Amino acid sequence: MAKKNEIVHSGKIVEVNPDFTTVEIMVSSACSECHAKGLCGMSEMEEKVIMVPTDPYEPKKIGDVVQVKTKMTMGLKAVWISYVIPLAVLMILILSLSVVVENEFLRGGIAIAGVGMYYFVIWLLKDRLSDQFEFYI
Repeated sequence: MAKKNEIVHSGKIVEVNPDFTTVEIMVSSACSECHAKGLCGMSEMEEKVIMVPTDPYEPKKIGDVVQVKTKMTMGLKAVWISYVIPLAVLMILILSLSVVVENEFLRGGIAIAGVGMYYFVIWLLKDRLSDQFEFYI
């Protein structure tokens, strides 16, 4: 049973090894549940693969349907890292460069490059960040 402060997705185990259990989950938008999804073509369903630490005391086998859980705070942290902070970087760069740089295209290019550098730093720190995001079955 999911607690109020958890994010839960159903998934199917596709691989089990001593360190990690690989679980495939289906992420769907609200449109994918709509009865008219075939008519509008807007439905989005996507398969994602998540590696969860293997629990040696709870044996699982390939094909088992499980609930993959994470804390709600992890979801909020991911939203901040991937959306809110880059938007703030973009807005700060655009507003501060509007005083210094006259050319709008150059201003926009520099601001977009700044956001690209932010995502590059996040990519460099992916191992450290992945240690902070914990999933469990």
